[in-house]
Amino acid sequence: MYPLLAIETSCDETAAAVLGPGATVLSNVVRSQIPEHRLYGGVVPEVASRRHVDWLGPVVDEALEQAGIGRDDLGSVAATRGPGLVGCLLVGLSYAQGTARALGIPVMGVNHMEGHLLAPFVGDPDPPFPFLALVVSGGHTLLIHARGLGEYELLGETRDDAAGEAFDKGARLLGLPYPGGVEIDKLSQTGRADAVALPRPMSRKPGYDFSFSGLKTATRQHVEKAGALEGEALSDMCASLQEAIVDSLLLKTRKAARTLGIRRVVVTGGVAANSRLRSAFAAAAAKEGWELHRPGRGLCTDNAAMIGYAAALHLATGEVPPEADVAPGLRLASRA
Repeated sequence: MYPLLAIETSCDETAAAVLGPGATVLSNVVRSQIPEHRLYGGVVPEVASRRHVDWLGPVVDEALEQAGIGRDDLGSVAATRGPGLVGCLLVGLSYAQGTARALGIPVMGVNHMEGHLLAPFVGDPDPPFPFLALVVSGGHTLLIHARGLGEYELLGETRDDAAGEAFDKGARLLGLPYPGGVEIDKLSQTGRADAVALPRPMSRKPGYDFSFSGLKTATRQHVEKAGALEGEALSDMCASLQEAIVDSLLLKTRKAARTLGIRRVVVTGGVAANSRLRSAFAAAAAKEGWELHRPGRGLCTDNAAMIGYAAALHLATGEVPPEADVAPGLRLASRA
């Protein structure tokens, strides 16, 4: 199955990677569309899909060149099959299927969230199951009990906004540029996390679900009352909002780990690059005795290495889909 070409085009990163034997990453190229979308304050699906059309070929060529292989050397192809923006996904999937058909090699579709779930272990042919995973991104917030490859139990998820969405929408209310989560993280470094009293939604509710829309409302109400925030007041608000989001994520993760008796914890997804989230979970791991796994910041955000890695693990089990199919994808069994 090697070399394996992986493609990721679920949102606004055009990415390609090449993996070699043992699921080793030979190249991992990501071209970000942030400058294009910053003009609009967020991702515009039509713009994103058009940029993928323009950039995917050159990005794949660069990944192959960095890996030192030719297109005819490929043994398999993988691409993100969802979730994501439909137009964007179609660009990557069509490219992958066309390449596989032309070369007569297998093609596999990978669920984007499974890529994030496994990202901390990229390059390891035998990831250490089982573990509890908090998957936090711009569009998703999931708490998953991963028992084995493809054996995932959904323990909890957001009832409304995702954690990354709360960061970005909160930043917009504060007048910060896109991407807002990064700006909040920067300004929080000089702010007081206890300066503004904000709720921790769902903290007293049973189960492991999350909610972040209330934080958006509380932020809007604070801005309406205080007026435009600048300087120290802005930094304090950013730190307080960030702390509320991180507290909510940590509370439910700690609760699940204690209840299920799980000591191996994974924190992954784009929001896992947040500095406060990383430090808070590191402190919790030391206190709780967790074996904490997090991807490097370059593998937190969308990339093709994690997609190729997930595909490589499935292909290694002999799970080769029919030519016209691009399964398996992520199957989540809900907790009773």
